Amino acid sequence: MEKQIITFLQKNINLSVEEITALDKLNNSIRLPKGAFLIKQGAFCKNFYFVEKGLLRQYSTDKIGKEHIIHFAAESWFVGDRDGAFFNAPAVYNIQCLEPSILFELNDAFFDILRHNDSYIDFMNKMLHNHVRHLQKRINQLLSATAEERYLSFIEMYPNIMQRVPQAMVAAYLGIAPESLSRVRKELANKK
Repeated sequence: MEKQIITFLQKNINLSVEEITALDKLNNSIRLPKGAFLIKQGAFCKNFYFVEKGLLRQYSTDKIGKEHIIHFAAESWFVGDRDGAFFNAPAVYNIQCLEPSILFELNDAFFDILRHNDSYIDFMNKMLHNHVRHLQKRINQLLSATAEERYLSFIEMYPNIMQRVPQAMVAAYLGIAPESLSRVRKELANKK
């Protein structure tokens, strides 16, 4: 079975036959059951992961136990903790499987294969800037957008997630109470 990460990369960068062969030889797949933690707050993790199958959430828990969901990662998304990967610091976030998941670990062996591929470096740079752009948009929305605007943006960003996650988690991502999300959804349904 061809690794989905290879198909994803081939769609976005130029891979040589040697790079494809080397990537195909990597045995970096990880299978996790629903509810399993990929990373827990406070742990050290230097790797990133490509979601081949499943759904994960990245979140923190504050001092009073309230969860703050930062990110959902479904098929063909990347997930990881930047603090551990780039700053050798403990993870700030938990990353937990919401469904049984198959992940491809992006570790040193993976990066060594692509380290000198200019199209890969350009693509990763674009992905990083796109990620920052989305984070800035999300911060701005949390500061100034209405609950309805945040919900509509969520649906645009994650079109197939609503059926896969509990409403309380969507509300945690939006920074609103579950009751507020129910009201927003009802008002939108009435507008249609």
